[in-house]
Amino acid sequence: MPGDIEWRTSAGLSPYAASLAEMEARAAAVTAGDARELIWLLEHPPVYTAGTSADPVDLVDPRFPVFDTGRGGKYTYHGPGQRIGYLVLDLGRRGRDVRRFVHAVEDWVIAALGELGVDAFSVEGRVGIWTRDPSLGGREAKIGAIGVRVKRWVTLHGFAVNIDPDLSHFGGIVPCGLAEFPVTSLKALGIRGDMATFDAALALTRSTFLETLSLAQENEA
Repeated sequence: MPGDIEWRTSAGLSPYAASLAEMEARAAAVTAGDARELIWLLEHPPVYTAGTSADPVDLVDPRFPVFDTGRGGKYTYHGPGQRIGYLVLDLGRRGRDVRRFVHAVEDWVIAALGELGVDAFSVEGRVGIWTRDPSLGGREAKIGAIGVRVKRWVTLHGFAVNIDPDLSHFGGIVPCGLAEFPVTSLKALGIRGDMATFDAALALTRSTFLETLSLAQENEA
């Protein structure tokens, strides 16, 4: 149930290393049965993060600190104006299906963006959240990234959605190893909506996301 999960929103910019350590400590506590699950919304100062399949060739210009993470995926950027969602959830209670979990996260972010008028979608073989950007001639552009880690069936990391970041900061990497696709944001799409508006959309669509995971548990049983 949603009430079993702590919903936390951090104001300002949360240092990446400290946030990572706190998330990992919380995951260990959830695994031990000593803490509630957590959905944590925050922003970071500008950083580049490397997933487990990151290729050094994709780190074009390391103008910001670079952190190795335990999540899947390649290089991505985090910075001001981007909503980060860290998900510390117990898949042991919610269906031990990592692929289903990733798709559920995608669907949740897509539904939240839909509440703001963004026609977002997922693409087979390309993890993340996509839309068509009129300013780029209707080309597909990435508005959100998904990257997760699962340790002893407890999830870490989660999603990043571009609300109003400096898109030039993505130029230091090949985002997610996909050089042929640009990135976009709510602001670049001409969508009116700030961080609080997007957070409200996430809260509105959260129940469906959690119900999807509950169905996975029922199917497993």
